[in-house]
Amino acid sequence: METDTEKKNEIESKTEIPVEKYYKYEELCSKPYITPDSQISENLLQLRHSFGYDSGLRGNLQLLDDKMLIFIAGNLLVLLDLSTKKQRYLRSSSGGGIGSIATHLTKKYFAVAEKGNRPNIIIYEYPSLRPYRILRDGTEKAYSSVDFNTDGNLLASVGNAPDYMLTVWDWRQEQVTLRAKAISQEVFKVRFSPHNPELLTSSGFGHIKFWEMAYTCTGPKLLGDIGRFGATDPTDIEGFIDLPSALVVSGSSWGNLLLWKNTAIRMEISRREGRNCHNGTVQPFFLEDGQMMTFGSDGMIQVWDFDSVDIATGGSKYELDPISEMSVGRNVCICSIVRSSMPDSPIWFAQDSSGAIWKVDLSFTHTSPDPERLFSFHAGAIHGLDVSKTSHLMATTAHDCSVKVFDFLSNREVTNLHFSQGGTVINWAPPLVNKTGGLLITGFEDGVVRLLELYDPQKLNLGSGYVHKGGAKLRLKQAFKPHSGPVTAIEYKHDGAILATGSSDGIVFLFSVDEAYEPIGFIHVPGPVQALEWSPFPETEDKMLIMCQSGYVVEIQIINLEAHCLADTFHLRGLPSRCFRFRSIKSQIKREEEIARRALKEAKKKEGKEEEDEEEEAGEEEEEEEEEEEEEELPPIYIPDPPSPLCLGFYSQPDHFWLSMGGFDSGYLYHCKFSDNQDEDPNQRQDEPFHFLPVHNADEDPILSITFSSNRERMFCGMHSGAIRVYPLNPDDYSLTSMQAYWTLNLHDNQNGHLHHIRCSHDDTFVLTAGDDGNIFSFSLVPPEKLDKDKMVATIPSPREGLEDEEPAKDIEDRAASTIEMHKREMDEIKLQQEIQLRIKTKRRKLAELQKEFTKLKEENEKLLEHVRLKPSELLLDRCFSDQAEKVKAQKVMEVRKQLKWEEEHCNIGLSKLQDYFRDSFGAKVTSVVAIGTDHKLSTYCMSPILREFSPIKRHIDTPAAAAPSREIASPLPVEPCASTSEDEIMVERSRPKRVDQQSERLRKAAEKADRHRAAIEKRKKEWAQLYSEKPGDDSEDPKDVQAIKEATKNIGDLKLRSDKNFTVPKHLRMNTEKTTAKLKGLEEMVHDKQTKMNERILALRDTKVCLVSQLLDQAKQLQEIQAGLAHRLHRPPPALPTILPEETPGMKVQHRNDALEQYQALMEPSLTTEQEETRYKWELTEQEKEILWDLEVTGLYEQDRLLEQMESSICQFNAKLRLLHHEKLKLDWELKLAELHWLTLFQELLIHEKFREREESLEETLNKHTLEEANIMHRVERCTKDLELRQDEVAKLREKKKGLLAAFQELLGEDNTFEKFLTKVFKMRAENVHKRTEIRDADEEDDEDLSAVDSDSDDEDVDYKVCPPGCDPGLYQDTLRLREHRLQVEERLKKKEKNLKILKRDYNYLHKKESVVRTNREVVERDIDATFRQKQLKLNALIVAVPLRLNQIKLRSEGSVLSDMTNALVVNRKELKRLQDRIKHFEVEKSQQKDLYSLARKEHTRLTCERRS
Repeated sequence: METDTEKKNEIESKTEIPVEKYYKYEELCSKPYITPDSQISENLLQLRHSFGYDSGLRGNLQLLDDKMLIFIAGNLLVLLDLSTKKQRYLRSSSGGGIGSIATHLTKKYFAVAEKGNRPNIIIYEYPSLRPYRILRDGTEKAYSSVDFNTDGNLLASVGNAPDYMLTVWDWRQEQVTLRAKAISQEVFKVRFSPHNPELLTSSGFGHIKFWEMAYTCTGPKLLGDIGRFGATDPTDIEGFIDLPSALVVSGSSWGNLLLWKNTAIRMEISRREGRNCHNGTVQPFFLEDGQMMTFGSDGMIQVWDFDSVDIATGGSKYELDPISEMSVGRNVCICSIVRSSMPDSPIWFAQDSSGAIWKVDLSFTHTSPDPERLFSFHAGAIHGLDVSKTSHLMATTAHDCSVKVFDFLSNREVTNLHFSQGGTVINWAPPLVNKTGGLLITGFEDGVVRLLELYDPQKLNLGSGYVHKGGAKLRLKQAFKPHSGPVTAIEYKHDGAILATGSSDGIVFLFSVDEAYEPIGFIHVPGPVQALEWSPFPETEDKMLIMCQSGYVVEIQIINLEAHCLADTFHLRGLPSRCFRFRSIKSQIKREEEIARRALKEAKKKEGKEEEDEEEEAGEEEEEEEEEEEEEELPPIYIPDPPSPLCLGFYSQPDHFWLSMGGFDSGYLYHCKFSDNQDEDPNQRQDEPFHFLPVHNADEDPILSITFSSNRERMFCGMHSGAIRVYPLNPDDYSLTSMQAYWTLNLHDNQNGHLHHIRCSHDDTFVLTAGDDGNIFSFSLVPPEKLDKDKMVATIPSPREGLEDEEPAKDIEDRAASTIEMHKREMDEIKLQQEIQLRIKTKRRKLAELQKEFTKLKEENEKLLEHVRLKPSELLLDRCFSDQAEKVKAQKVMEVRKQLKWEEEHCNIGLSKLQDYFRDSFGAKVTSVVAIGTDHKLSTYCMSPILREFSPIKRHIDTPAAAAPSREIASPLPVEPCASTSEDEIMVERSRPKRVDQQSERLRKAAEKADRHRAAIEKRKKEWAQLYSEKPGDDSEDPKDVQAIKEATKNIGDLKLRSDKNFTVPKHLRMNTEKTTAKLKGLEEMVHDKQTKMNERILALRDTKVCLVSQLLDQAKQLQEIQAGLAHRLHRPPPALPTILPEETPGMKVQHRNDALEQYQALMEPSLTTEQEETRYKWELTEQEKEILWDLEVTGLYEQDRLLEQMESSICQFNAKLRLLHHEKLKLDWELKLAELHWLTLFQELLIHEKFREREESLEETLNKHTLEEANIMHRVERCTKDLELRQDEVAKLREKKKGLLAAFQELLGEDNTFEKFLTKVFKMRAENVHKRTEIRDADEEDDEDLSAVDSDSDDEDVDYKVCPPGCDPGLYQDTLRLREHRLQVEERLKKKEKNLKILKRDYNYLHKKESVVRTNREVVERDIDATFRQKQLKLNALIVAVPLRLNQIKLRSEGSVLSDMTNALVVNRKELKRLQDRIKHFEVEKSQQKDLYSLARKEHTRLTCERRS
């Protein structure tokens, strides 16, 4: 038997691909599609040259050798010879485009990764360019990057959307080695590590990922870890480089370098003083001798000393200045760079996304040459292309602000010219306009139209023998700005008299064509202009067709322009026009096609029924199928909203035109005509085409551009997918009835190469195309051998006469410059202002003359005699004029106040907010209350806002409790789910017939009854399930016992003090930053509440005093009134009247009261003295009067005493309240001081908790991770245990079944059977074979050898066990064979089950081991957490805490006095101490009880011993 190694080598040798195997390029490359049986030549169009370059494609530049560059151009791979400037092309095999390219380290091979449906990667050999290997099924749609490893034996590829699959290939054997999904977003780049062949790195949109080709127990795998940005802002990573120290350096979008270590950013590298390394995106690309090179989108290449970075430690920022740097050029944006293949060459080739390929010398010496631009292209999409009407020249413009002219005979760029804005459209003037054929009209994105002259400068008459060197030259002839938006269309009238320009601003401007173009006027159209076309028919040559992107088509007739021009504007009003608004008919077309298809199918089936007689059952089945098909709904009528965009249009005949639509309506050419009813509003129009032509395979690929050959025998179409289509036509076939067969080929990029521009040369020899992918291709319509090789250079137009003497035209460089219409309005406005100023000056001059005349009249009036002299009042202005002026003034003031009312209110509100803010920030003012007649004083607390954050602690705590209410608030309110449904049911119920069949009613009732029974059964099942769930299990415990055990566990155990070094903090007593912060906030809130309540009581006492003072003043007035009737000797002095001090009412300092002012005024008035009053009563009184006076005196004395007692009592009560409140405030001050000390302690603890916070969070996160992992493993162990028990039961059953088969066989043989040995051999023979076959399969699962060789060990080689021997019962023999087959099946199943059982046991053991490891890790983390909290507890114990105590609280005494040194004393809570003392008493009682029990047990033991002896 062969060994396992020999077998494997034999299998591998069978699958190896020979080294000399090659594919045929002709069979692989994509070819044009030609309509079958069309007789169109496959070589209808032959590619001649590529003038473009997709400079924005990542990594679109590779070097094969010193002379050969390769890059992607749509569906082509271009090989460009640097020495000869010639190109060779390789076409993609899929026809869907090329995604990425890469070269082998030896430059002998290069990989082309394509795009399309299940695209391939083709490995070509260089220089033979033969396909060497094809890698299939690596991605679904497109590849974004490929790379060879340093050994050259592996290739890595990564796909684009939707799968983003990363694949490692053994490309020589066309096999997948490893495969994994890279990520779920765009990947820009994948590279092997040059230092470790098992490592890869990929990067892209907002990510970088590090891969390892790991070899596990289940085989090799591709393991990837995503890079974590951490505190750094996420960025797109365009490039990276691996360092020998296993670190990775990547770029960023803001220009700094990121150093990665173990999937995390180790540091961010910038220049000194915080400057960025590059301005814009940066990519590292080369590392040698500790020096790394980077390039950026700023056009700089820099060299960095990375040895210092590699050994740097600490810090997330590192500043470093470059050793050397080079600027490649102005406005250069480097996106990739490749090195020359020469050893140690300093020459590099750079891809400039601005549209160039550069050659740079990176030796950084004094003799290094400046960077050289080898090739220049358009950057980005080509927005305009046109060809000369007299020569083989074409002109293009793009968004890169350049206009280029190419010679497509000699395949070279003739000249170019740059402007400040991007070009959008270009048109080559016909010979009727410019006889030399060198006038170009270019539109730009800022609305400017420029006339450019192309000429040969060598033909200029410069005089003095001066000859201009160089090729062609472009010169600005005139610039004007008719539009405010991008110019989208330019078209000359066929006679060359008028130029029309259209723009996205919805304006078409007309100019008269002359040496200097003069504006005629403009018209508005209902949408952005897409294209313009003048009528080609002589009878309607003054009509122009205007196509708008929104689906509108407008036809205007240019007649009698002078009658429609106005003096104040260029707007042409009243021009004859007609409008057409496209309405979609595609869904209607599809519906009619479906109806026709069904009708045709029905007709065929009817014919089949007449010809063939089918069986009745089959016929019935077919009729049912037909009925089902007839019941299918037809496609619905659909009108897209918004409407589909209009792509192009052109005349077919007068008043008729063709339209090509995009979006939903693509796939057809629609023949349209203008309606006779043109009175309808254009916005409400809905016009449908009257005819259409289907375009094959174009439902999602509309026609974007069409051009005809000069004889209209061919129609060339540019498609949205970048394909070129050529339709042969009959001459003068404007209705396109001959548009049937076609030839098509994809050369532009299928996703980005929308073909908006396709043109034929003036002699119908060449076809030029330009797409949005930046590529420009030239094709030949004639074979190369038929081209005139003597005239392979296009003729440059000669300069017009007098060109050398003209001054350069003035350009419009300001983007915000006024348009022609705006300029006219501005000039009219300036003219109007000038006229107004002139009128004002005239009126002022007249007023001055009138004033002089009036002054002169006044002087003459003064000279007259008095009786004839006019009075001054007669010379005044009439009163009505002044009143009118005052009225106007008041009205204007009122209007100004109305205008400023909002601003005034706004300022008032702002002022009040500022006052409230600053008043609240300082807190309430301190208010004092002073006792009456004593020095006792009581003041409120100075309140300050509660602190929400603590400045030493910088953190962000997100508590779930705080977030929960917001989630509850944000959650939507419960909505009635069946509201709409019930309404629908009601509507349905109303629509039902009122009469219901009795049988259906009975069925409904029976169904409802069954539903009720079913619901009752389900309810009963749920009740039983709930009861069973509440039933305690066999191993359940009494909750009281559980609570008792829990209490004992809590109180009995390790009773070490917290000051002990080995004290372990229980989990429920552990404190952290959040808990301590909550305590601090709670303490602050408690203090604030108590202070607020005390302040409220003090202010209430203050208010009481205010009322009391008012009351005492009233009583003092009453006392004065009473004492006024008493003698002076009877007057008792009143108590000192209190006053409200300013400190008691701080808010009343600046306020005044009316009563105070009145009191002040009363004090200033004179009053009568008592002596004067007494002098009034000097006369004698009678006895009756004396008695009355005596009664009044007694009453007055009583009232005086009563009032004085009330006043003294009120004052005493107030003072008592103040003293009581003062005592309570002193007690509160003591409590607040304790709280302040406690706050200080908590804050010190908070600082300690903050120091340990990060460590605790890290350990808690690790613990949670291990706990979760342990729970998952336990779940898997339980599931594995259940599966193991199930498999063991199955194996036991199969073994019993096998024994049963053996017993059945013994019973079948019976006793003394002469053929027992033979039949037993037959019964057991295949069992041995199966056993040997199983052993061979276990040794090598893929080896399937013939098992007949195993039977060679049999003793009876001559016996044929396949035939029943003579004399043996055939039935018995057949039963033996049947039992043998049954036994074999059972044994086969048994072996499979045993094998599965073995795998399960292995998994079970593995899970148990893993569970042990995870448990150990968890316990280690828990021990670390305990050690952390123990260490933190030691820090907390070291805090100095001030605890004020009373003398009666100090129990540590010596000889009856308090000790002076209490450093060894312990501060214990009184309640806790009492609990411990009670516990001691409880233990003493329990101890005595145990002694009694012990004594009783001893007595019982003695009694039992005596009884046993007796």
